[in-house]
Amino acid sequence: MKRISSDMPLSDIQFYLRRQEEQLSNIQGKIGSQSRLHQLRDDPIAASHAVRYESYLARLERFEINNQYAMEHFSNTYDYLNEANSVIQRIRELAVTGANGVYSPDDLKIMAVEVNELLKEIVALSNKTGPDTKQAFAGDKVYTEPFRIVEGRVDGGEENMIVRVEYRGSGATRRAEISDRTFLELDMGGDEAFWAEKMQIFSSVDATDYRVQSAGSFFIDGVEIQAAVGDTLPAIVAKINDSAAPVKAYIDPQSRGLALEGTSAHLIRAEDREGGATVLRDLGIIRGNMENNAPNWAPSARVAGGSIFDMVIRLRDGMLRGDSEFVGSQGIAGMDLAVNNIAVRMADVGSRQERAEMTWERINREIPNVTSMLSRETGLDMADAATELKMAQFAHQASLQTAARILPPTLLDFLR
Repeated sequence: MKRISSDMPLSDIQFYLRRQEEQLSNIQGKIGSQSRLHQLRDDPIAASHAVRYESYLARLERFEINNQYAMEHFSNTYDYLNEANSVIQRIRELAVTGANGVYSPDDLKIMAVEVNELLKEIVALSNKTGPDTKQAFAGDKVYTEPFRIVEGRVDGGEENMIVRVEYRGSGATRRAEISDRTFLELDMGGDEAFWAEKMQIFSSVDATDYRVQSAGSFFIDGVEIQAAVGDTLPAIVAKINDSAAPVKAYIDPQSRGLALEGTSAHLIRAEDREGGATVLRDLGIIRGNMENNAPNWAPSARVAGGSIFDMVIRLRDGMLRGDSEFVGSQGIAGMDLAVNNIAVRMADVGSRQERAEMTWERINREIPNVTSMLSRETGLDMADAATELKMAQFAHQASLQTAARILPPTLLDFLR
């Protein structure tokens, strides 16, 4: 039998007052957060949808930032290449002028001095640091100056001049995720942007009877290629050609050794995996792995294909010799290669920038749509919430007044 005591009305009133206070707190929390999902139990299905929308919206906002950075990065890179192109065009004009045959050797020497200064300007542009304090053409070694000048005496020159320009950067491997599982290459290394000729490397090692002795791998332009025990030279050639490396491999008919040729104007980078097989060393392509990105070609290998700097140096040296015929043939031809490669690289950067802009515009159209979906699931009608709060406050006040009337007097009431 349930025992009825005089404390029951007090306990019941306290219970219902606490429920009303909890309701008031819940409504006030919804108004404060401007969301109808103050607690997950308010609407579990809507809460699960809201979590997905919020996660997707956060990713879109991150992609928007990535695309914005990519667009600014490509814009700066394009400007640097365009400035370099203007300098190269000026050098080509000097080459055409010097090839006329009406200028004396002394006049050509004067032109050579200007060409040497313009060469320094191209190097300065190739070592340009962007607004983000990172080297624009150093690949993923963004805090390393990509090109280094080596000066010395040149025949016909009256002072130290640039004798060669060495590339110290690395391959372009930085990428930005511009949408879900979609990446965009950010960098263009100086070994691509400031090259002129397709490189060719010819080994002088006769590899007719060559066999890979231990399994391992090697790298061509950063692409890993696996070599199995017993692989012959034709097998190595086939694996290189089947890989994504931008080179074409074949067997040199003269030396019967391995030959590599770039499919575009760029510096070919070749390395054996550390601690593994020594395929490229055994085949006479390299003498060892690259240290500080210095050239590592085997001394016996024949290497052809130079950079834009090599083309300018060759032209300048021809002017210093007073050889107008050389300037008009090989000199101008080298500058044409430089101009063509710069144009190709500018088009490449421009196309990447265009893609980033289109992706940025698409994301900015998608963000409001996802925000609208999120608002539909979590949005709070402020007018209804204010009405509900007012009704709850009125009910709570009425409950307090009723409780004050029906609760029995206590000992304190008689002591007043």
